[in-house]
This record gives sequence, C-alpha cells and structure tokens, in this order.
Amino acid sequence: MINAISPFQTQNVQERQTHGVQTNKQFHQTAFSDFLKQSINEVNSMQVKSDQMTAALAEGKNVQLQDVMIAAEKASVTMLATIEIRNKAVEAYQEMMRMQM
Repeated sequence: MINAISPFQTQNVQERQTHGVQTNKQFHQTAFSDFLKQSINEVNSMQVKSDQMTAALAEGKNVQLQDVMIAAEKASVTMLATIEIRNKAVEAYQEMMRMQM
C-alpha cells in the first residue's frame, strides 16, 4: 500500500492544473497509422545513428567507444521493443479473429 505521494508527483499535478487550459490546446489527434510511421522512423534513425557511429569507430575517427556502445544498445533495445509490440498486436488481432459472433 502506498502511504505517501512524492513531491515530484504533486508538482506535476500542480503544473497540469495551472497550465491545463494552455496544454489542452496543444494536444492534437493523430491517426494511429501516423503514430506507427513516426515510431518506426525513430527506430530506424536510431539504427542508422548506431551504424554511422560504428563505421566512424572502425575508420579510426574521433569517436568514444562508450558512445558507440550506448548508441548500439539503444538501437537494440528499441528494435526489440518494437518487435514485441508488433508481436502483441498480431496476437491481439488473431485473438479477435477467433472470436465468435
């Protein structure tokens, strides 16, 4: 059972309350397909960045090894997360198709 609220949580609530009118205007709806395209493009850009940094390291350019490894791990984690999300979406679709009406 949670007995307390962290100060960060109360600060976020207060910020939302004071800026509620302003932030509601900033939200806009995007199509689900647009959201997926944007997400896939972000995953792709992380993969490209990782490849570029790896190539720069192999060519002997001034690139830190730890930065290359961090970029590679970020790209790997985002790719694995994307694959898992896809698997869950396919599984949910298959489950809906098995439902009897």
